Amino acid sequence: MTYKRVWQSPKRGGRSASDESAESYYGVAPIHKPHWKWLIIAYFYLGGISGLSYAIAEIAEVAGGAQNRAITRAGRYISFGTLLPCPVLLVFDLGRPERFLNMLRVFKLRSPMSVGTWVLVVFSAFCTWAALVQAAQDELLNWFGAWTYAIKAVPARWVGVMGAPFGFLLGGYTGVLLAATAVPLWTRNALLMGPLFLASSASNSTAALTLALSLSKASHRAVARLERLEVFSLVTELGLLSLNRKRLGSTIGRPLSAGSTGRLYRFGVHGVGIIAPLVLTAVPMMTGLRPSPRRTALSSLLALSGGVMFRYVMVVAGHRSADDPQATFELTQRGSQHSIDPISGVEARPDPPS
Repeated sequence: MTYKRVWQSPKRGGRSASDESAESYYGVAPIHKPHWKWLIIAYFYLGGISGLSYAIAEIAEVAGGAQNRAITRAGRYISFGTLLPCPVLLVFDLGRPERFLNMLRVFKLRSPMSVGTWVLVVFSAFCTWAALVQAAQDELLNWFGAWTYAIKAVPARWVGVMGAPFGFLLGGYTGVLLAATAVPLWTRNALLMGPLFLASSASNSTAALTLALSLSKASHRAVARLERLEVFSLVTELGLLSLNRKRLGSTIGRPLSAGSTGRLYRFGVHGVGIIAPLVLTAVPMMTGLRPSPRRTALSSLLALSGGVMFRYVMVVAGHRSADDPQATFELTQRGSQHSIDPISGVEARPDPPS
């Protein structure tokens, strides 16, 4: 069975693609946009911080040292604290708890949602155990009696190392989940979305750890190590954002350059969330100044707010991209000589010559 090509050429008979797109669908968007709103945005944000905070904490534990010990302690608590709301957010977004449980009945390697659900479950076990170990070491579980000694007896360092890959996966899989949809803004640069969200999660996690250590008056060396990691994460995130925006083009990338999402993307994500923390952190670092608690706290808060704005912009801009027929037309025309019908999801092959 063959399917006729549903998309028209950019110009035909002197008419623009916008004219044809409006007539083709009578003003109706050619694809359905996801329903995701603030529940998923919050899950993307908190899950990313939880995953990378855990990974950084366990890497610091393996590296050893008194300064790294403070990073490990803060990372385990932050990871557990930001993980707790994640299952609740998912259940509320799905509408009924049994829907989340039904997702655990199967494991589909080709489904980012299925893989992500299992990553969250497995990571939750490692994260909870690490938090219990840390609480036992801090003598917060003495009322458990003999169980406290049993928790301390487990080789927490190697258990933590085993869970670190799941922390990285939790931080980056949300970008892969977006790229697996038919939304042009998300799927155009499918291979960049995972690393982009991973870099953003890394910058948010280091900012949270830096803020926690600066407020607890930890050693300057521990804070300085985290600030170097934060600068590296922010620079990586900025580079991936620039590459992603360049490859989107003017039509598909319109939601990131026009309207309220465009302004928030430029001044919020780039300006407040990346450039300002880099100036506050990198410039004193290059001049040899010691970390200032107030400057460190301000830089961390700006980076954390930038993470929220980044995920909000990506979700809302994705909705607007799905509503734009021209973006879908350009995406299918850029692909190959075989286009995909976004309604049926079937590859539309040209009819064979008669």
